Amino acid sequence: MTYTVVIPARYASTRLPGKPLADIAGKPMVEHVYERACESQAGRVVIATDDPRIEAACRAFGAEVVMTSADHASGTDRLEEVARKLGFGPDERVVNVQGDEPLIPPELIDQVAANLEAHPDAAIATLCEQISDPVSVFNPNVVKVVFDHRGIAHYFSRAPIPWARDAWQAVAGTTVSGRLLPAGVSYYRHIGIYGYRVSLLRDFVTWPPAPTEMTESLEQLRALYNGARIHVEEACRVPPAGVDTEEDLERLRQTMAKKQKEGGNP
Repeated sequence: MTYTVVIPARYASTRLPGKPLADIAGKPMVEHVYERACESQAGRVVIATDDPRIEAACRAFGAEVVMTSADHASGTDRLEEVARKLGFGPDERVVNVQGDEPLIPPELIDQVAANLEAHPDAAIATLCEQISDPVSVFNPNVVKVVFDHRGIAHYFSRAPIPWARDAWQAVAGTTVSGRLLPAGVSYYRHIGIYGYRVSLLRDFVTWPPAPTEMTESLEQLRALYNGARIHVEEACRVPPAGVDTEEDLERLRQTMAKKQKEGGNP
């Protein structure tokens, strides 16, 4: 199984500027992500950035870095630029690992790549986890996914899908806290790690944003709108949360410090 991991690392984060360079246990966050990616079966790990400060930091710890445009509208556009600059062929596979997930299990990276290899009709592979509470089902910040018996995605949404008509009929306008999920209905949260065929990346950057994509603010809906198949599988391990805010960062620092104190690998 041969594939490349690309780690996008932008300096200009709205909620946490300079996030990839934030110090965690004596290393910049992006270095932790890089180390986790190097523990996967990937043949190559590349960091993609548009900022010379991040480039310098990454080269200092020995990473391969590709400088990309600062004007990309999406992470997928940035990935396509990397694949183009590195001369990847249409059948090569790229796994996108976010630069703010320093605790991502390497097994998840391999799982996405393996699923893409095992399903040649899919242009994209991604993961999910089962939802156990109605509050998450109704939370628009939790993206839900519905897929068929082979794992091919039907749709991704911020809305509660599938809609359990009889069970949820009385929910409208009321709180869902303390309720139980309908019996016999499974709900899945989408986990934002993607594996791509390079041919899909080439097509994606030529497609205009899809109506569903603009409505839901979910980039993967552009691929579905244009007929690309996305394979979804339940993650072999539940990934720890990424870092979006200063509070997330401080929590992670405390976790890493505790691991160091206990003699573990930070």
